[in-house]
Amino acid sequence: MVDGAASRKCFDQLGGRFDEKLRQWCKLGRMRYVNHMYFAQPRKALVGQQMALLTIIGFWAFYALILSLRAALLDFPAQATLFERRLMVAVVGVFVTWLLYMGLRLADRRSLGFRVSMAFVGALPCALLLASANFYIFNLYDPISLFKDPSVGKTVEELKAQLGLSFWQEIADISVTHYFFLIAWASLYVAIGYAREVREAERKTSRFAQAAQDAELRSLRYQVNPHFLFNTLNSLSSLVITGKPNEAESMIQNLSNFYRTSLSSDPLEDVTLEEEVDLQRLYLEIEGVRYPKRLRTEIDIPSELMNQHVPALILQPLVENAIKYGVSRATRPVTIIIKAQLDADNIVLSVADDGEAMEAGHVGGNGIGLANVRDRLEARYKSSARLDTHAVSSGGFVATLTLPLSHRLKA
Repeated sequence: MVDGAASRKCFDQLGGRFDEKLRQWCKLGRMRYVNHMYFAQPRKALVGQQMALLTIIGFWAFYALILSLRAALLDFPAQATLFERRLMVAVVGVFVTWLLYMGLRLADRRSLGFRVSMAFVGALPCALLLASANFYIFNLYDPISLFKDPSVGKTVEELKAQLGLSFWQEIADISVTHYFFLIAWASLYVAIGYAREVREAERKTSRFAQAAQDAELRSLRYQVNPHFLFNTLNSLSSLVITGKPNEAESMIQNLSNFYRTSLSSDPLEDVTLEEEVDLQRLYLEIEGVRYPKRLRTEIDIPSELMNQHVPALILQPLVENAIKYGVSRATRPVTIIIKAQLDADNIVLSVADDGEAMEAGHVGGNGIGLANVRDRLEARYKSSARLDTHAVSSGGFVATLTLPLSHRLKA
């Protein structure tokens, strides 16, 4: 006979090594996740070059069109020549605005106030440069008269000389007009960049929320195995202590088959109801070794429901609860019934036992296992699924799962 204290010590040592290895894996996983999120993915510009160029060309095309319409309404002479010069100014404006864009890109990912300040400050030299080009194209390069009456002045320069405007006053006057035009484009740039940043933040928040939900589902899914393993090892220890090596060997074999099947699946992926029921059969075989005379099982599931998908091991805590509070406390045979039926667009799964009568506040309705099931349903289905439990007055306990169908049944 094997000493019970020695077997428990062995189990504790194995469990400690498993916990330490699990912590190492989790730490390594977090490091890889951080490296992937923050170092492996270079940040892109908030407004790409193609988008920036399209907006710049659009702004200056609008500038040339509006001024040409104004000249046509005022019936200026030499409108064709003036239109050509506006196009020249527009080309220079595209180049200057592109320089402004390259400067504003340096402020990407900074605070909104800093970006706005950069726009207002950066537009000043650009406006002066553009005003100088505008002054040269219209006033120094082959001046033409804008007035049909020769007594008013042959050229704009003669008119300004009569008004007493200096060169720098003229540059300043033109700069103000172009400054507000450049500010309008810079505001559009900042708005587009900020909107994209908000969308990126929303997507990142969504990814983090999904990652948190996946982590919660994994945690809840993995919580089932240690809880089940603890109970099974206790049962195995009892068999060893009471000198039942054959039963212990059978339980170990069934336990190996159970974990080989359950751990091979992704915790975030659903399994078919048929696969879930097969897992519960393995578990019931394990407990059948412990309670060979008291445990009876019935499975009543229509074949057309076997292909429906359910969360892996979702029935495990319910069956375990029936074993713990129904079979283990009874002195007579107890039947555990696993049933499934269709209810509109839902599938209703139930695990019932006909054990001894229980009090209304029995822990079976609020234990750790059932709380785990409720948490998994909330994380996976929100309000679309639920777990209902109740004690039967004549004896026994019923746990009912209501889940949405994974796919519609063929008529």
